[in-house]
Amino acid sequence: MKNYLYISIISITTLSLFSCSDSNGKADGYGNFEAIEITISAENNGKLMQFKVNEGDVLQKEQFIGYIDTIPLALKREQLEVSKAVISSKSRGVLSQINVLNAKLKTANTNKVRAENLIKDNAGTQKQLDDVQGEMDVIKSQIRSVEIQNAPVVNELKSIDVQLKQIDDQIKKNKIINPVDGTVLTKYAEPNEITVFGKPLYKIADLSTMQLRVYISETQLANLKMGQEVAVKIDKDDAMKSYKGTVSWIASEAEFTPKIIQTKEERVALVYAVKIDVINDGSLKIGMPAEMWISSNN
Repeated sequence: MKNYLYISIISITTLSLFSCSDSNGKADGYGNFEAIEITISAENNGKLMQFKVNEGDVLQKEQFIGYIDTIPLALKREQLEVSKAVISSKSRGVLSQINVLNAKLKTANTNKVRAENLIKDNAGTQKQLDDVQGEMDVIKSQIRSVEIQNAPVVNELKSIDVQLKQIDDQIKKNKIINPVDGTVLTKYAEPNEITVFGKPLYKIADLSTMQLRVYISETQLANLKMGQEVAVKIDKDDAMKSYKGTVSWIASEAEFTPKIIQTKEERVALVYAVKIDVINDGSLKIGMPAEMWISSNN
């Protein structure tokens, strides 16, 4: 009789536990974790001289990763500097002529003032003033002629300055600088390879905060809003591990359930995509399945 009572108590306790577990019901949404992945590409052509990146590396923003061979660009820059020096010497010769003519013009202007004063004192003639004015006109004409000759030289110097800025920009882009904080997901290139503009070098993503993309029905939509906290659960051994999540995006238009949903009934349903930000403790990985519970008490 005692054994019967003992077995009955054990059975009732077990049923009670099962009934409590079953009361949790089903999750409000299912999905997979994702992150914003950025592919870093080469910005120039050349040999990859240094490339210090491995998959799984955690990189900092503005961290130096490596560089593409800059010798051809450096040689081209040196050639432009030599050309600029030669053209500048020509320009200086032209400018010296202008300086000489300006000095003559200044002297002629002084003579003009003197001739005008002499005429006022009836000590000079109009012809003297006219001669001085004619000399000034000739000098001004010579200055304009020299300036016209110098214009192409000035434009050529400006063109070389623009080319030098372009070379400097290319040399700067030959340095591979990591643009964002994150973890290297995939490495596409190795040192000493020849790379070209636009060729992918590596893929990086910030895994400190993961996004869980789930799909909910129209009836569930009213229970969610931007910034709302929800519970996110992943499988861990025989139990579930729970995280706090924040709704960061809700689709404005419905779409058909993605093909990853296997049952035909669910595949044809119209759903809304939702993204939930979850702080990663290191356990969350891209593609990992998870559940969303709107009520954290469930």
